[in-house]
Amino acid sequence: MLIKKRESWHLSENEVTDEAAYLSRRNFIRSAGAAIGASSIVGATGALQAASERSLLPLQYAKTAFDPGETLTPYEAVTQYNNYYEFGTGKGDPAEHAWRLEPKPWSVTVEGLVDKPGTYAFEDLVDMKNLEERIYRLRCVEAWSMVIPWIGVPLSSILRKLGPKPEAKYVAFETLADRNQMRGLRSFFKVLDWPYVEGLRMDEAMNDLTFMAVGLYGKELPNQNGAPLRLVVPWKYGFKSIKSIVNIRFTDTMPKTSWGRSAPSEYGFYSNVNPNVDHPRWSQRSERRIGEFGKRQTLMFNGYEEQVAHLYKDMDLKRNY
Repeated sequence: MLIKKRESWHLSENEVTDEAAYLSRRNFIRSAGAAIGASSIVGATGALQAASERSLLPLQYAKTAFDPGETLTPYEAVTQYNNYYEFGTGKGDPAEHAWRLEPKPWSVTVEGLVDKPGTYAFEDLVDMKNLEERIYRLRCVEAWSMVIPWIGVPLSSILRKLGPKPEAKYVAFETLADRNQMRGLRSFFKVLDWPYVEGLRMDEAMNDLTFMAVGLYGKELPNQNGAPLRLVVPWKYGFKSIKSIVNIRFTDTMPKTSWGRSAPSEYGFYSNVNPNVDHPRWSQRSERRIGEFGKRQTLMFNGYEEQVAHLYKDMDLKRNY
């Protein structure tokens, strides 16, 4: 009798996000639904072919102590189950269509309250000779999570190089918005106002955990994961970790973020992982770790409370969600 083995990242149809998730190396499982508005995952052949269009170079990096000691999420899941609405709203759309993105050459414009404004080549911002690996939890606002070995540099090392002025209280980031490369921007149904914008308070940006990633699993970032550089803020919901950054702006006022403009009652500026503050349409008290069966309890600040709780001392975290 033939027994069909379920892959570890294949979620059942009754999962939290109802995104009957995934794929093995040979098969892309179609999504069961879209409880949070995402459409079904596309088939495997196109996605795997598209994901292999760009040759990903290995990176040289140093190991670090940033490691929760938890099972890593499979590479296939990390690279083929994504939210990147510039390429479509389905979880498989980024892997299917992001091959059109051209991450080399890449430049980033720096402006605002900073000593060294200008347009910088990607390699001038990120010290590629001093990369490090940090294994972080990633918690999506949709109530699923991953554990990912990122490669990159502390964001603070980039910001210090640029020289924020003393009056700069916030830093805003902007994603590439190119209709030719990003099919989601040509969609009849407009998901967000493009370009995608996110921001951090300056002390959050300078915190030791905040990371600018240029790779994962020892290689360059795949396009669908935000090539060539993306932010990783592990104590906040995943949509704060903006992808494919082309602009950094220092300001003295809180920047208007894309999801904050779209649904301010659902997506506050801080967006810290907080199991005590539910999304208006679902609970945040538990999560589905991709690659596991059953739910696990969501940790305050995604398990990084010791490192970041002081940033929010005396703040009402239910009001400042």
